[in-house]
Amino acid sequence: MQAQQISLTKYLWFPINREGWPFVGLFALGALLLGQVWGPLGWVGALLTCWCAWFFRDPDRVTPTRDGLVISPADGVVQMVGMVAPPPELEMGDEPRMRISVFMSVFSVHINRCPVDGAIVKCSYRPGKFLDASLDKASADNERMSVRMSRADGREIAFVQIAGLVARRIKCDLKEGQQVRAGQRFGLIRFGSRVDVYLPDGVAPLVSLGQSIIAGETVLADLDSAEGARQGEIR
Repeated sequence: MQAQQISLTKYLWFPINREGWPFVGLFALGALLLGQVWGPLGWVGALLTCWCAWFFRDPDRVTPTRDGLVISPADGVVQMVGMVAPPPELEMGDEPRMRISVFMSVFSVHINRCPVDGAIVKCSYRPGKFLDASLDKASADNERMSVRMSRADGREIAFVQIAGLVARRIKCDLKEGQQVRAGQRFGLIRFGSRVDVYLPDGVAPLVSLGQSIIAGETVLADLDSAEGARQGEIR
């Protein structure tokens, strides 16, 4: 019974990221105004206010801390896995690297987290279009924030926040030269989007296409493992 109560509390109460409070306030004000016009509209506005608060939820995560693990920076579904050159603005060369793309729907937690411990080498914002983030060409054409970071052993990882069809704001709090830890919150993308992760040469992904993953918890890859790429199937 106690375990059930804890589980229920987890879903009924959740912290809201500070970026979301202005939106929650606007939705609540709208609900009050609609209620003055017609009572049932006020209830609709109240439901929308609850949805807005839920969208900006910011739960704590339990991050694996073993050295060498690459942790997912985003909640969502693994949309693409393959060899692709990193964004040119990161100056990491033209050689393809293993890229894992995580698609975030409007129902995902949208707080992004750092994938590994290390130092931020370069941050580069690039304006662009707002195509459906699930499309491969969104990596090149859409608005994005690209980040290059270096681990203590010199190996580099890149990750890219990509705006989507209805996403209109990318927020990234990282600064060049900053030291970060795996699982550390660093920003968000509002209302549906995608995050790409570029692994070092020779590192295989440990997630499969279609897999649901959790920011700050799911292991995308192990830099110190010789295990090959994992395969998955729907069961």
